[in-house]
Parts: sequence; structure tokens; C-alpha cells
Amino acid sequence: MKIEVIDSIGKAKKSIFGSVLEALKACGINGKVEVVSDLATIMKYGVKSAPALIVNGMVLFAGHSRTTEEIMKLLQNNISKFS
Repeated sequence: MKIEVIDSIGKAKKSIFGSVLEALKACGINGKVEVVSDLATIMKYGVKSAPALIVNGMVLFAGHSRTTEEIMKLLQNNISKFS
């Protein structure tokens, strides 16, 4: 599973990154989490504002932060679409 986090603000990036790691662990999902800062990649996904979470090419959220619990719900509700 390919998991990407997009953010341009250092402190927020760490917060989102940590929340994503916690949510993945809680959901029992294995995958490498990558922080994306390459503009071409961000544009490819159509993300216009950070932070954003992309799993296997699917944008789960963009534009504002989510709590660990909200990220868990997004992952659980969309897990069938990731494979």
C-alpha cells in the first residue's frame, strides 16, 4: 500500500504524519508513509491545498487537518477501494 502525506508547513507536517502513522497502526494497515513535497506529484493528484492524505493514488482528504480518529474512519470506510 502506498501512503503519501502532502504538507508544506514543517510543524503541521509532523503532526499530520504522526496522526497518519497512529491511524494506520490502529487499523492494522501496513504500508510505507512518504512525505511528498514535489510540486509535479502534488499537481498530479489535483491537490490545491495542504495537508492531504493519498492512499494508492486516492485522495482521502485535502485542505485541512484531521484528527487521528477521523483518519481512522476514512481509512476504514475506504479500505476496499485501496486494493
